[in-house]
Amino acid sequence: MNRIRRVAAVAALVFALPLPLAGAALAAPAAPPASAPAAFHAELPAPTGRYAAGEEVLHLTDRSRTDPWVPSAGPRQLAVSMFYPARQGTGEPAPYMTLGEAQGFVATRVPAGTGLRPQDVVGVDTHAYTGAKAAGGKFPLVVLSPGFENPRATLTGLATDLAGRGYVVALVGHTYEDSGETLADGSTPGCALCDSGAPDSLPDSRAQDVSFVLDQLTGRHPAWRLSHLIDRDRIGMAGHSIGGASALNAMAEDRRILAGVNMDGTFYPPVPTDKLEGRSFLLLGKQSDHTAGGEDKSWGETWAGWCGYKPWLAVAGDNHSSFTDVPVLAAAAGLPSPPGTTTSPQRGMQLTREYVGAFFDQTLKGVHQPLLDGPSAANPEVQFQRP
Repeated sequence: MNRIRRVAAVAALVFALPLPLAGAALAAPAAPPASAPAAFHAELPAPTGRYAAGEEVLHLTDRSRTDPWVPSAGPRQLAVSMFYPARQGTGEPAPYMTLGEAQGFVATRVPAGTGLRPQDVVGVDTHAYTGAKAAGGKFPLVVLSPGFENPRATLTGLATDLAGRGYVVALVGHTYEDSGETLADGSTPGCALCDSGAPDSLPDSRAQDVSFVLDQLTGRHPAWRLSHLIDRDRIGMAGHSIGGASALNAMAEDRRILAGVNMDGTFYPPVPTDKLEGRSFLLLGKQSDHTAGGEDKSWGETWAGWCGYKPWLAVAGDNHSSFTDVPVLAAAAGLPSPPGTTTSPQRGMQLTREYVGAFFDQTLKGVHQPLLDGPSAANPEVQFQRP
């Protein structure tokens, strides 16, 4: 199986396998989910910072580049969700996805029999607000890139928390690489790569997407009306799965990105660590694969290949999707976690938010974070593999 497809298949396990939660008390096996939940209601954890999270969606077209996966579509088009620090009590609740995106997500990423409807997914409570009044000041920018086959919305929980902590966040939907992203004309094309598997050139393509987004947000004539919020000298990137691996490629090709985070993604050779020039990078993954002697050898090989601040953390009890919104949605739909998962969906999101937020606070804001100094009694699941 193509390596990217194998990782993506693991990412879908939370939704696709209605199996008992490993590590639960030894009692009767968990009952299968009801065929139709009486009232599906999913709520992402609220942001933990001082700000509310505003949200707007940008539709961008790179006319210098033909779409790499569907050339007949013409220039590369992207949907980007912009989250920003906002004033409390302003704006209206933002939808989790468009209806078209939710239809694609339910059709391709949710097993039959859950009773989950697209309109249920649209109505997930994100704690993000459209039309919210922006807070005053300038803030670092963090670009987020989702895993292969997962739409950008599945990193909303992390995006809103970063906005609440004082970051502008550009959450990029990589068209034709997931269950569907709604474009400027209202169409929602699905995944052109999922049946055959993504090529190994995917991280480089995502790096091009990210550089284009940065150009549009920080150039002389920015595409976003709130671009004045962005501190152009403080830019970071984080991603899940192949999005995390792509963060390193993006940093190698774009010196504007000062710090990067890979959440549980396998690196694909050749890894351009020689181009990082001492910039900071966080490795944050599940313990089963990403310890120093774990199954994913790409982390140890890559870690050894560059200089700079590069903490490597492994989280016990997590699964591949624990760094995303997917486990929270699955729990709301009545689906238990995959075998081997002992971390609750809420705890997985809490740990992801804490460590990603602390890393960017330290590297982009220059505020020392004791959380990153070593093991914490408050977070015994997080194991420091390398300094």
